[in-house]
Amino acid sequence: MKALLLDSPGAPGTLRVGEVAIPQPGPGEVRVQVQAAGLNPVDYKMMAGGVSSWRYPFIPGLDVAGVIDAVGEGVEGWQQGEAVFYHGNYGRPGGFAEFTVTTARTLVRTPQGLSAIDAAALPCAGFTAYQALVEKLHIQSGQTILVQGGAGGVGGFAIQIAAKLGLDVITTAAARNAEWVISLGASCSIDYTTESTIERIAEITNGKGVDAIIDTVGTATATEGLDMLAFNGAIACVAQLPDLDKFKRLGQALSVHDIALGGVYRSGNTQAIDRLGVTGRRFADFTSSRAINPMVTEVITLEQIPEALTRLSKRTIRGKIVAKVNPI
Repeated sequence: MKALLLDSPGAPGTLRVGEVAIPQPGPGEVRVQVQAAGLNPVDYKMMAGGVSSWRYPFIPGLDVAGVIDAVGEGVEGWQQGEAVFYHGNYGRPGGFAEFTVTTARTLVRTPQGLSAIDAAALPCAGFTAYQALVEKLHIQSGQTILVQGGAGGVGGFAIQIAAKLGLDVITTAAARNAEWVISLGASCSIDYTTESTIERIAEITNGKGVDAIIDTVGTATATEGLDMLAFNGAIACVAQLPDLDKFKRLGQALSVHDIALGGVYRSGNTQAIDRLGVTGRRFADFTSSRAINPMVTEVITLEQIPEALTRLSKRTIRGKIVAKVNPI
């Protein structure tokens, strides 16, 4: 089969197209014919340092949508030919290939009417946003939330989910993306390149602060977030945690949540791995019932993935990039 191969830890530009054997599913696993693969920052970040369990040449790619091609021993409830999507295990060969193998327990059935291209855009960013907002922050209608980095994948899904659940959504984005994030459901977009987010939040909330924050940017913005939360507020961090030396205990009664979607595989905890599948299925239902926009802004080929990952690493991409792998 054709696949993108990484011969050693390195930048996206070191990926090459090659031929490798079609993988075989083991007990509890299924083989998926990959129709589309979503691109995520975690792809190039993991490639840069490698993982101890990788055997080179390695096939990256965490977000997959396709059709079950073969079912391993002991797998129940899944059949050959079913359309599925999932967030994969970064410790094992991934979806930048014509076929790949994954655990059956993390599969999600592709909702009727959702294309493989759109489905491939959902797992990493969509599941992360859903887990952060619904399962960690426990957001409620009427609250005010700040989404740091609203034009990206996680940020864009977070805006939509929060808006659909009745929250007032404020976000940060460059001026060129203001119209985009407003279209997703934000009531206000703060231009982080020219405005002070802390000052604007104080102005918008009359000094109260926001009830919740989802931060997709990094330590600096997460740390700033501690000063933008209302009493009893909460922040969920997707990229990095805030500097906890700045955390004011007993003052605001804040809570800080660390979001690490792929960490469930590293934990080896079967309940946590099952939970990833549950989160995926809940988000799929939410996507179907609430008309969530998958935000696919670019569709590329397998061969174009290295260049697209390089662009993604510059953090200027709006929405999601998806590669079409096999015919759909």
